[in-house]
Amino acid sequence: QVQLVESGGGLVQTGGSLRLSCTASISIFSMHTMGWYRQAPGKQRQLVASITGSGTTNYADSVKGRFTISRDNTKKTVYLQMNSLKPEDTAVYYCNSLNTPKSWGQGTQVTVSS
Repeated sequence: QVQLVESGGGLVQTGGSLRLSCTASISIFSMHTMGWYRQAPGKQRQLVASITGSGTTNYADSVKGRFTISRDNTKKTVYLQMNSLKPEDTAVYYCNSLNTPKSWGQGTQVTVSS
């Protein structure tokens, strides 16, 4: 059974940084475009960043220039470096495959205080 395990969240002040990690037990991980999503209270889950198996990245306008997505195919892990965090970045962050979405993991909570 595929597992997605997110980690690295926490409480930071405005302007701070966090690095999220997601380990995915997906076969042929390198062939999957992976994405980081977030869901704030009362809002729908949204895609904030994605990365293809070969490393092409894409970002939502709200995080462009502040977040960086990367991956290590040998470790089946995708990362999200988040800099210049804002209170509106507060959410539970999840990862998933864009090619073949799996059951969602537990996510990791990111809270940015003003």
